Amino acid sequence: MALKQQQVLKQQQGLTQMQIQQIKLLEIPALEMEERILREIDNNPALELGEELPDPQVNTEEDFDLGNEYPDENNQSESQNELSDYDDDYDDRAADYAETQAYDPNAESDRKTFLGVQTDSLQDFLRRQLSDLDLEETENWIGEYIIGCLDDDGYLRIQLDTIADQLSFHRSLDVEESQMEEVLTMIQDFEPAGIAARNLQECLLLQLQRKNPTKEVQNAIRLLEDYFEDFSSMKLQKISQQWGISEADLDAAKKVISRLNPKPGNDWESSLMNETGRAITPDFLVDNIDGKLVLSLNDTNLPDLHVSAYYKELIRSSKQSKNISREQKEAVVFAKQKVEAANWFINAIRQRQQTLMNSMQAILDRQEAFFLSGEERKLRPMRLKDVAADTGLDISTISRVSNSKYVQSEFGIFPLKFFFSESMQTTEGEEVSVREIKSIIKELIEQEDKNNTLTDDALVKLLQEKGYKIARRTVAKYREQLHIPTSRQRSNA
Repeated sequence: MALKQQQVLKQQQGLTQMQIQQIKLLEIPALEMEERILREIDNNPALELGEELPDPQVNTEEDFDLGNEYPDENNQSESQNELSDYDDDYDDRAADYAETQAYDPNAESDRKTFLGVQTDSLQDFLRRQLSDLDLEETENWIGEYIIGCLDDDGYLRIQLDTIADQLSFHRSLDVEESQMEEVLTMIQDFEPAGIAARNLQECLLLQLQRKNPTKEVQNAIRLLEDYFEDFSSMKLQKISQQWGISEADLDAAKKVISRLNPKPGNDWESSLMNETGRAITPDFLVDNIDGKLVLSLNDTNLPDLHVSAYYKELIRSSKQSKNISREQKEAVVFAKQKVEAANWFINAIRQRQQTLMNSMQAILDRQEAFFLSGEERKLRPMRLKDVAADTGLDISTISRVSNSKYVQSEFGIFPLKFFFSESMQTTEGEEVSVREIKSIIKELIEQEDKNNTLTDDALVKLLQEKGYKIARRTVAKYREQLHIPTSRQRSNA
């Protein structure tokens, strides 16, 4: 069959340059959004920081519409042609709005300082909290020394009497042990929870003491206080017999402890880094207020923006002038383009925030049980099209929202992709998340007899006893995804 060319007339929907830039804004995470705004301010002099002062003379967008401002008898004046040229040039430049642009690296530090981007070390963060206490000079020196002695995990491995000797030698301060203990107790109330503990037991107890005193939390506190050594050795049956607690209550207390952070200092560094090694700033915050989940957008570091009053006045005054030079016409056309671009950018940010909130609220509604408990087993099966159906948005929009975005809850910082998973059916026909299956497999292997490890076939039987219908090859696949060796490798370990 011979090849030939043929002209075909057909309709095809395409995206405008502005729509493309709006899509790109939606993909940008919180930290990059701050930098994106600063670059836009650098590029557009009509865009300014801070709240806009009321201007009673500017009420409508008509003030910014030049239209046929300088018509001639043919309605095609020289200035109109110039305006068209400027508009075409503006459309070309709009395509580059979201592209990364080089800027002075020395200015980046100033920008991040202005925006409040988190770059503090753990010690800096603790010292800021110490300064908020308004302590006496001696207590402040004690606090400074204690914070300086914390290791990378956030523990205080040095004895207080050693710190007292250092204060006596370096600062000529004679401090009592009770005073040292008092300041240490203050620091242990700082964020992150569990900081400045002297051992693992104290670290976990400090975190539990901040939680609501539910039955499970109270049992967890007693478990750590009275049976810590046996619990560390996982002698659960011995604990149950001595304590007289049911297996269900003991298991619930164990789960509470398992969700605590044994290395609060280490987590301070790692929680701010994603898999690429870049800093993480959560895009969403979820707070549990008396059992009710409250969602908010983490936009406190984003500056307020408004259109320059000078540029608006330049456009308005040009409408009132009868005689205007060519240079003035060019200035007005330039001002109009910059004002239009500034208005578009401000509206695009508002629309981005609304889309993010609607999408995250739909995720929160579907995964409410997880955000209340922190248990991975309680994650519901959820796909992109489920959230798209809930919000009325396109699946591609939900995909962009969930990409490179993070949410912070009381149980940690999670990427939005964490909440999406396929479903499986139990023997009773109930849909469960694949993550729930993986969590059970991991728990079964953790509790196995190390002298008689569980094979994949044995895991299949145990899962079927719990009502999960699953094939052996699927169990093997999930085990590998969890980076768990085979039963033979585990028995030889």
